[in-house]
Amino acid sequence: MFQGQNLSIRRGGRLIVRGFDFRLEGGELLVLRGPNGSGKTTLLRAMAGLLPVARGTLRFAGEAVGFLDERHGARVHYAGHRDGVKPDLSAARHLDFWAAFLGGRRRAGRDAAVADALVGFGLGDLADLPARFLSEGQRRRLGLARLLLAPRPLWLLDEPTAALDSDGLALLHRALARHRVSGGMTVAAVHGAFEAEAIELALDPAGRRAPGDTWDALG
Repeated sequence: MFQGQNLSIRRGGRLIVRGFDFRLEGGELLVLRGPNGSGKTTLLRAMAGLLPVARGTLRFAGEAVGFLDERHGARVHYAGHRDGVKPDLSAARHLDFWAAFLGGRRRAGRDAAVADALVGFGLGDLADLPARFLSEGQRRRLGLARLLLAPRPLWLLDEPTAALDSDGLALLHRALARHRVSGGMTVAAVHGAFEAEAIELALDPAGRRAPGDTWDALG
């Protein structure tokens, strides 16, 4: 279980998230919604251990999660709203770097992981193409393909659907479904439609839980 209780988080000296609660178990998807500036990205970064919590607690499998917690970092895939794609590197070279960084695998294992990730996000035919020739949606797919390089139980995704067409959305949802079947957990901050089978929490402009979200309906 991944759980936050009474979370308050500061960023830039301002209290962005106030008194936020959530609970997530294996196989579940939590969708965060809210207007710009309501704290979705701030909350995701705190969930990843990249921002300190001013008040409240974060726990994973009963263990407290701290700021820059290395043990927690090893169980998380965090995909921010920027793709982090270098224009001169090919899609395969990008993923090879991340496979080495995330998985520490030997050459053959990295090659297999990269090939699977490219196919998983529909980039198999573009493996050798420098990223500067990829469309915005293809670059987004390349950024998300990192999720498939090494198994980690918690995916934290900031606007994962941005720039994706219908094919890209289908590939993302397939990857999410496989992750959930394996017991993985996902938190995604989104603006538009996402998935029907999800717990939804809304943040109001002050960074608090908005009334009437589906968490209340689920109890």
